[in-house]
Amino acid sequence: MKRIRVGVIGGGASGMMAAITAAHRGAEVTILEGGERVGKKLLSTGNGKCNLGNLEMSEQYFYGSTPEWLRSALERFPTEETVRFFGKLGMLVKNKGGYLYPASEQASTVLDVLRQEVKALGIRVVTAYKVNEIAPSQNGGQIRVSDGKTNYSFDRVILACGGKAAPKTGSDGSGYRLARRLGHKIVPTVPALVQLKCREDYLKAVAGVRCVGEVKALYEGNCVAGERGEIQFTEYGISGIPVFQLSRTVNYILEEQQEVDVILDLFPDYDEEAYRQLQADRAHLKTGRTVEEFFTGLLNKKLMMLFVKLSGLKQQEQAERADEKALSAVYHLCRHWELHVNGHKSYDNAQVCAGGVDTAEVTAEMESKIVPKVYFAGELLDVDGRCGGYNLHWAWCSGYLAGCAAAEEK
Repeated sequence: MKRIRVGVIGGGASGMMAAITAAHRGAEVTILEGGERVGKKLLSTGNGKCNLGNLEMSEQYFYGSTPEWLRSALERFPTEETVRFFGKLGMLVKNKGGYLYPASEQASTVLDVLRQEVKALGIRVVTAYKVNEIAPSQNGGQIRVSDGKTNYSFDRVILACGGKAAPKTGSDGSGYRLARRLGHKIVPTVPALVQLKCREDYLKAVAGVRCVGEVKALYEGNCVAGERGEIQFTEYGISGIPVFQLSRTVNYILEEQQEVDVILDLFPDYDEEAYRQLQADRAHLKTGRTVEEFFTGLLNKKLMMLFVKLSGLKQQEQAERADEKALSAVYHLCRHWELHVNGHKSYDNAQVCAGGVDTAEVTAEMESKIVPKVYFAGELLDVDGRCGGYNLHWAWCSGYLAGCAAAEEK
């Protein structure tokens, strides 16, 4: 019986998963990779340790245009399947507080076992091949793929060429152009899990400081996103995991307006009453101390001295003679520090890209509803997750489902 020929465009995480899955089911598979080698982007994930999944897995940790569709996909490839898949490839998986890593804690291990399986299954890999055309057959026959010089023909094609994040690793947005030419709607894209830029130049004074707190983004006066964790201050703005988590929401608002207000609370564990009591308990420290000395011990000194300056106080003036409203303003800034986000770092710095192929136009099996025998996987789809292994899990999940369906005899 003739084997189904499957072409996978893109040799990243989702592409390799799709290729391996299709080959396991008897398909003759070819990976067409635009870069010099497959899987380059994997090496930078999880700070080189590769956070490949999470024990807490549901659609609430993802963003996308069709939540029900996403839930169905995640239910068919839960976290246990990720562990089982890599276990069969000989790689042990380590659980660190719910976050999953290779036991070696080396992203290179994940890439090595995937490449070894690709080789063992006889999957053909063509590198430095940038697809610029997909031509479906008018009579339901083979699909032609071309880079303008060399053509390939396949029975099924899986588009897994990534989004726009980290373009140096090969995610150059070309997949969106290919999908659009096939007639698909592309949900507008923005960088996600990325640093935010602020209008305030004075942040240079606290560049490098890290502080646990809560960040809230406001839109038309209402809180539209809030995250908690370690915030990092930079010369240009704010960074850290809580900032990454809400950057998607902020960046979509920035598409509509020039600035987004964010409020920082650097005492998130205190309710209002406890915070008032804290201030009352410290009042006696004014005696015989300068303003600088009075505020020592609350937060990082650079932050406190910035708040002192913003409140109109001088560090060396005597605290007991300082203006009470100004002293209260320092305490207020610790919990209600308003910054104005007016930009974000580029796709070069983003971990993922939000937006993509509208999943309302894709079946539960990852097949195009517009062009039969064309499938999608990975970041190219309008699905992106939070920090914590969710985006890689989506790569494994969508790649698996696409690979299964593409290899199936219709």
